[in-house]
Amino acid sequence: MAARWWRRALRGLCGAALFLSQLSVLSGRAGSLMTTKLSPPQSTLAKSLTSTSTNAPYFKALESTEIPPYVTNCPSNGLCSRLPPDCMTCNTNYSCIYGKTATFDCKVKPHVHCVDESNHEQENFTINMTCQFCWQLATSDYVCTNSTNCMTVSCPRQRYNATCTVRDHIHCLGNRVFPKMLYCNWTGGYKWSTALALSITLGGFGADRFYLGQWREGLGKLFSFGGLGIWTLIDVLLIGVGYVGPADGSLYI
Repeated sequence: MAARWWRRALRGLCGAALFLSQLSVLSGRAGSLMTTKLSPPQSTLAKSLTSTSTNAPYFKALESTEIPPYVTNCPSNGLCSRLPPDCMTCNTNYSCIYGKTATFDCKVKPHVHCVDESNHEQENFTINMTCQFCWQLATSDYVCTNSTNCMTVSCPRQRYNATCTVRDHIHCLGNRVFPKMLYCNWTGGYKWSTALALSITLGGFGADRFYLGQWREGLGKLFSFGGLGIWTLIDVLLIGVGYVGPADGSLYI
């Protein structure tokens, strides 16, 4: 009886061991299936990262092909020597003799197309210009900002700080935008001939001073009858020589 009982016990242990081994095998297969199912997204992610990294230079290439803003001011297929200074890069020599004609080697900027006199496209060319800095140019070669709050009729004549820009077809050394002190030369629309005519005809009633915007002097002349004629004669002379001008400090037309 004892031998039978031990045999049954051994069979039960063997069955339990076989069940556990099968269970472990099944769990291993399930894990391998899960890893194989999860692996495609990882590979897809890797491919996406790879494709993104390979496309990065493409986006940089697109950014580098953008047309610079200066190209709009550069005429296409025109003479290289007549291009505006913003369309070229020149090797300027600051040791040239002032006032003398100097030759400089220049090269067109990217995206700029120009030709020579034979209608052949070129990139390197030479230009001739007078050896002088931009702020030494004639007043007709640059444009400056105007001031509307400085007195033009004053002694000494007032000046104001202006910002000047060289015209496109002018070549010069140094910065093309520079500050400069200029005399006040703006006008408010007052005519010298009208002021003089009013001073001669109706100056005794202060009409000339009223016209120029000088209300206090106009009232003084009105109530004093032109200073008994003396003030009237003095104003005719002062307006005639241009010493008395508009109250806002502008010039006559």
